[in-house]
Amino acid sequence: MEPTRLIAELKQIVGVTGVVTDPDALMTYDADGCVMDTHAPHVVVLPTSTEQVSAIVRLAAQHDVPVVPRGAGTGLSGGATPMHGGIIIGTSRMSQILELDLPNGRVLVQPGVINWELTQYLTLSGYHFAPDPSSQKACTIGGNIANNSGGPHCLKYGVTTNHVLGVEMVLADGSVIWTGDGTPDCAGYDLTGVINGSEGTFGIVTATWLRLTRLPEAIRVVLALYPTIAGATSTVSQVIARGLLPAALEIMDRLAIKAVNTMYRLGMPDEAGALLIVEVDGVTDGLDELLNDIVAICWSNGALDVRPARTPAEQVRVWSARKNAFGAMGRLAPTYHLVDTVVPRTRLPKMMEEVAQIAQELNLPVANVFHAGDGNLHPIILFDRRDPDQNERALQAVNRMMLISIEQGGVISGEHGIGVEKQEFMPYLFNQDDLAAMAALHQGFDPEGRFNPGKIFPKTQNARDLAEQRHSMAFADRDVA
Repeated sequence: MEPTRLIAELKQIVGVTGVVTDPDALMTYDADGCVMDTHAPHVVVLPTSTEQVSAIVRLAAQHDVPVVPRGAGTGLSGGATPMHGGIIIGTSRMSQILELDLPNGRVLVQPGVINWELTQYLTLSGYHFAPDPSSQKACTIGGNIANNSGGPHCLKYGVTTNHVLGVEMVLADGSVIWTGDGTPDCAGYDLTGVINGSEGTFGIVTATWLRLTRLPEAIRVVLALYPTIAGATSTVSQVIARGLLPAALEIMDRLAIKAVNTMYRLGMPDEAGALLIVEVDGVTDGLDELLNDIVAICWSNGALDVRPARTPAEQVRVWSARKNAFGAMGRLAPTYHLVDTVVPRTRLPKMMEEVAQIAQELNLPVANVFHAGDGNLHPIILFDRRDPDQNERALQAVNRMMLISIEQGGVISGEHGIGVEKQEFMPYLFNQDDLAAMAALHQGFDPEGRFNPGKIFPKTQNARDLAEQRHSMAFADRDVA
């Protein structure tokens, strides 16, 4: 690579203001929300169109330089961290809503559109984009596709892949393809589904048709307070076992409630050990009966109190507390690491016991805020990364939580992706043939491995060699009832 020549050619494509080379500015791109590993890019490029992205990727191929797609940098697994430097293609200037097609319930957008801004744009139309990650006010649609993001309402409405009808993507040689035709049904291989969750390793999405969901006729929200988190998790298991389908079931523990109250003064009840947020939505007829059935289950599992959010303003306050919980952790510690695993809902009580034990043994505070409805856990490890000892203990906590999740019949990511945070755990879930099949698929999209290298697949040969052994050990004699 000839840096001076490369930068000059990039400026010819996007203009001087679209190229970032200042070392101080590049530091803001050296990681995403996962700050345990940082690497600065050589240059950041901010295109505005598919044509510019294609030209940048062709240029990267000529110079044999890696390319890392980046949205808002809100990811939490290191997916946007440029592990080998190279070019970051930032999509912040590709933020146009290109076409709204209400008769067919869809919208065409560029990847840099902010999730929340899309929902606000759609409000008066009576529709919304259902995936609503906690970073909704900052994360981009392109990032949602890269990580197959979910959010509190994925219990009922599904994750991002359930709402993507087709994507325009620039491949590693600069060619541009469309997957799907923007309709729910499309012939041929489901490339759209394959691209969702590929973490920028197949190419870079430059436009997408999204499925829209009608706003519900009515919404009901209640808060159930419990003396311990065990009662809240047992409630969730029983609600699902009864065949009831709320829109959301979210749990916050006492430490998380304290953080939210301290930072935002939202007045959330902090006398309980845990609270469960229950939301049901749909047509008005029958909605109160559904909620009453769930409330009865709350009481039967030892709820101290069940409080309805009676007005839209109260509902907003409840969800503000939930959505802002992660940001509030800065009041409790200089650094936090947000773990993302999934276990069967019946294993939630056991998993919470294990998380508490890990926190105690490693002397680290751990808060819990998570999508209980689909078993997606988010333990928040609080520490100071400037302290080597705390940093090491935090890494130990992450590792132990990952392995215990697998032992409980779970997986290592629900919505944050694999990135660099979890790649060494892949052999615990997949054997060598599994990983080889994934690698072959990846090579079909990106033969030279230029897009977002160093992600998803285990880095060490030792990890790959042990894939069969670990796979057998992790799944031996396990009851996941």
